[in-house]
Amino acid sequence: MESIATEGAELDIGTVASRTEPKTVIVYGMNHAPELAGVGRYTGDIVDYLSHVGMEVVVVTTPPHYPGWAVQNGFRNRYSTETNGNVRVIRTPLLLRRQMRGIWRLLAPLTFAISSTPVIMWQIIRRRPDAVFCVEPTLFAAPMAQFAAWISGSKTILHVQDLEIDAAFAVGHLGRQRWIKSFAYFMEKRVLRRFDRIITISLRMAANLEAKGVDQQKVDIIRNWVDLSHIYPLDGDNSYRASLNFSAQDFVVLYSGNIGAKQGLDVLLDAAALLEEEGNIRFVVAGEGPVKAQLQETYKGLTNVTFLPLQPYEQLNEFLNFADVHALPQDRNAADLVLPSKLGGMLASGKPVIATADTETELADFLGDGAILTEPGNPKALADAIRQTRDGKLAVNGERVSELGRQLSRTSNLSKLARIVEFR
Repeated sequence: MESIATEGAELDIGTVASRTEPKTVIVYGMNHAPELAGVGRYTGDIVDYLSHVGMEVVVVTTPPHYPGWAVQNGFRNRYSTETNGNVRVIRTPLLLRRQMRGIWRLLAPLTFAISSTPVIMWQIIRRRPDAVFCVEPTLFAAPMAQFAAWISGSKTILHVQDLEIDAAFAVGHLGRQRWIKSFAYFMEKRVLRRFDRIITISLRMAANLEAKGVDQQKVDIIRNWVDLSHIYPLDGDNSYRASLNFSAQDFVVLYSGNIGAKQGLDVLLDAAALLEEEGNIRFVVAGEGPVKAQLQETYKGLTNVTFLPLQPYEQLNEFLNFADVHALPQDRNAADLVLPSKLGGMLASGKPVIATADTETELADFLGDGAILTEPGNPKALADAIRQTRDGKLAVNGERVSELGRQLSRTSNLSKLARIVEFR
């Protein structure tokens, strides 16, 4: 498949030229660079872009810890400050453990909210920024930022990467007690309605926000992007095949991303079990997350499955091109709560995607015939789709894939986001 597009590093000159003096933005969220997966990668891109178009940026965040829920080498779980050009990053501690499930998934963001409250309030009141840019997750931290912004006269923006309350109940992190659900949704609505602008990543999430009482005039949709100058189709030999002792005849099914409850990876691995006797179909699951150890233990007998750690960003293009087909499984209960951020890289690699999605979901609507869709929770249907793709009986619409990639272009989406931050 041909490359989707080329994407230079040039900035939106209109955004830069229109500014007579630097704007100050405080970015507040528990995930940030150098995290390579999920929200942290996108928040890092936002900070870099705002800085490059001339804004002064202060980030209040945590030490990098996602998706493995352990602080990365070179960082410590304590207060620290670093400065790079016109970006100042202040990191505050949070409670972490390897098995982040149930109540522990609440304690991590809650402890970040507690540890960061004096920092974010001081930074907002002292600097009086033009905008305070909060990121969900986590919404726990937002109320004090909103209060400080009200005191300082700053505008507030929320970037909704995940409706975390909905997701937590959907996958069982918060149990099923009615009073907990009622209280959580009551507080969520109060916080959401107080933001001046809200950016979210999908149409369905925007509709959910409106259902929670958010004025639709405040909501903008900017899908998670992909850098088309970094991820693109490659020809020739792939070093991953050699390093993993895969032959040229092996058909590689690749999953690369977070390994958590929402991803529904048990369905992919059950499909691997059904295809174990096929001989040349190999499954590779790369990433970190709270259920990785459990999956490794449960499926350790499968000879056609290889688990790998999250791959370095500089090797990501070659790694994504290692696939013959990308797998995008999703838990049915969480499938319409978020449009998976890993999708952009899959599409940009030029390799076909098999996604588990019901036909009425936004993921299915967005992909159309740019991907192969199977029923969520049905390993046999997924196994059949993988087998037919290998045999050339199923294919995707290349023109649709190219169009989807252009919609997810990094430069155009970040330029739009910067204009929102400026309240233009």
